[in-house]
Amino acid sequence: MSSARRWIGVVKWYYCGFIAVFLLVQLGGAHGQRMKDNMYTSVSGAHCFRRLNGTHVTGCSSNNGGSVGVLHVINSQEDIDFIVHKHPSPPYAPILPPALYTRENVLRLRDEAGPYVSVLVLMNNASGLEQFSQESRCPNQYSGLASVMSPDSDTNDQQSCSVDRAEDSWNPWGSGLLQQDFPFPIYYVADVSEMDKLVECYEKFNGYDLDRQHQRSLCSIEVKAFMAAAVSTAMCIRRSNSHSSLFPATKYCDPLQGKNVYATLFPRPAVPEEQRNAKPERIVLVSTRTDTTTMFDGVGIGAMDSVVPFTVLVSVAHFLSKALPSNDRNVLFVFFNGESYDYIGSQRFVYDLQTGAFPSRGTQTKPISLENIELMIDIGTLDNLTDLHVYHAAPQPMAIKVSELLRKINLSHNFGIQSGLPVLTTNLPPVSAQSFLRENISFPAVIITSKPGNRFYHSIYDDQENLRYKYGNHSKKYDFTELEDLTLGDRREMYGPDSLQMRIRNASTLIGMSIYELLVGRAYDKQNGTNSVLIDEFLHCFLESADCPLFRATVKPETPRVYPAPPSRYISVHSTLTADSTGWTYRVLGLLLGQKIENVTKVECLAMHLPFQWMAGYGGTGECRRTTQNMSLALSPAFLNETYDFTSYRYSTWTESTWSEMSARIFLRPSPSHETLTLSIGIVVMVISFVLVFLVNSRSDVLFNQGSTSSIPIATQPTQC
Repeated sequence: MSSARRWIGVVKWYYCGFIAVFLLVQLGGAHGQRMKDNMYTSVSGAHCFRRLNGTHVTGCSSNNGGSVGVLHVINSQEDIDFIVHKHPSPPYAPILPPALYTRENVLRLRDEAGPYVSVLVLMNNASGLEQFSQESRCPNQYSGLASVMSPDSDTNDQQSCSVDRAEDSWNPWGSGLLQQDFPFPIYYVADVSEMDKLVECYEKFNGYDLDRQHQRSLCSIEVKAFMAAAVSTAMCIRRSNSHSSLFPATKYCDPLQGKNVYATLFPRPAVPEEQRNAKPERIVLVSTRTDTTTMFDGVGIGAMDSVVPFTVLVSVAHFLSKALPSNDRNVLFVFFNGESYDYIGSQRFVYDLQTGAFPSRGTQTKPISLENIELMIDIGTLDNLTDLHVYHAAPQPMAIKVSELLRKINLSHNFGIQSGLPVLTTNLPPVSAQSFLRENISFPAVIITSKPGNRFYHSIYDDQENLRYKYGNHSKKYDFTELEDLTLGDRREMYGPDSLQMRIRNASTLIGMSIYELLVGRAYDKQNGTNSVLIDEFLHCFLESADCPLFRATVKPETPRVYPAPPSRYISVHSTLTADSTGWTYRVLGLLLGQKIENVTKVECLAMHLPFQWMAGYGGTGECRRTTQNMSLALSPAFLNETYDFTSYRYSTWTESTWSEMSARIFLRPSPSHETLTLSIGIVVMVISFVLVFLVNSRSDVLFNQGSTSSIPIATQPTQC
């Protein structure tokens, strides 16, 4: 009976213990979550990530579980020397201002202080910053015309872009960090409150008695940005394609891919399949690029880099659609995507022209070939809108003609724009025309650009401040879908003196009138030019907010308003959804180049399907337009051939690494003495636990009275006599 009671007691003890442990776990778990929140503080920002080409890898990656470093603010070269030579408490996470984020400093931290640096933090402080460009001094150096020219070619002026000599380059302020590989993550912090959080934590725990840092707890940062891809695109694709029943296929990288947007000045009629080779068309191609890039994910809008020429070409297209009702030549406007990465969009466009794949069969129109293009006018970067230059790679009479027209029309309208004689050279600026000229140096390509002047090319600071742009917001008063009366002057009452809007209006009007005279054979005789309000709205939409009057005019009246941020124009990777910038470009061209169909209701317009589109229009009430715009694939031909040699430099081979998590947080890393004390206490507790368990187990027969018998007397039967 006593044994049964003892076992009942043991069961009760275990039951009560289970309840107690359960309650402790529940309460401790909730409290543990609060403890975790107190231990770590998240930091918002942007990550540097990896991109790969056929032979190299560029960008940054953290360790698989994240990289941790002690924060250390860099204010001078002495602070960098401290990490390189002293580093009492490695690894470190240097915090650099943009002025010290130079090639020399960053590569020194990578190469000389590599074992002692695990994270790099870039702070947003552009005050007094004179230059900041991570692009190479020779963008797309190995994919342009000069890379395929023989040294003894008599058409070559023997001059090429020089990475070593800034004065002989197309990006004199470039550091080339965009092409470097870093074994640690680089994290960009832009928000003021987030920067203050880091600096305050550093000053409170780290920023004193530096030589004895290792004796105390230190403020540290953990950055998780592990990139799955490595080595090169060729290696990444092989890894992605190699799989077995035990190890299924895993994607480690994706090709950079997007869409080109194009539109014709006049509608191209749909023709039956059997008639698509008859009577070839005569086409003038006018192009520019729309994409941009930086080191950091989702940051950088490429204002001077590509938005300015983008705006100029949209304005030129709008001008010609109003000024030129008909012509025996059609004009094809193309906005190339992915040009920052070895001309992805234009390379694919040329490839499609060569293979008869442009436009796609879905358009039911005649294919266009390189032979159909009588002239290509490519608009490069326009860092100085008052000083235009004309380039051509081989003797081209049309280059001389374009240069003469620019000078003549400028004098007659007093636009204040200089333009000299055309420059014959194979050292061309980084423009889309290079993809055409690589196939045939005699291709009739003329490039309109300006001398390099953008000190923030392909960087986070190439924004509206770099352009000195200020939104005028006059769309409620002036119809931006009509041409502007040039007799109104410089409109300084709307934008102020020497405004960006008027400089773009003058340059785009000059180029538009020059193309008009090339097509018609006589000068444009009206006093109309491109619309400064349209230019103002276009800049506002792509630099400041997609929730803008121009974009709202291109969608259906009932469409919900979009998030008020400028659309990203990085080419990115394949997605089932069209990129915002591509979609808006497509719709804007539909509004500005489409022919308005009168007396058509919404139901009737929607029933006609493409190329007819129903959009809000300037008035916002809805209108039907017959449009000519479309999209084509911007994916390098290198990824169409499974046997392509990725080391040949024939086509662009850029891919982007995949990743699973991007995050950053700060916390207080305990001092070595604290860690030693914690470890010692843990060891002592463990030893005591083993001793107690041993003692209890060795005396279990006494403690639990296992050898005793029942004390209840047993009744006996009386003995019979």
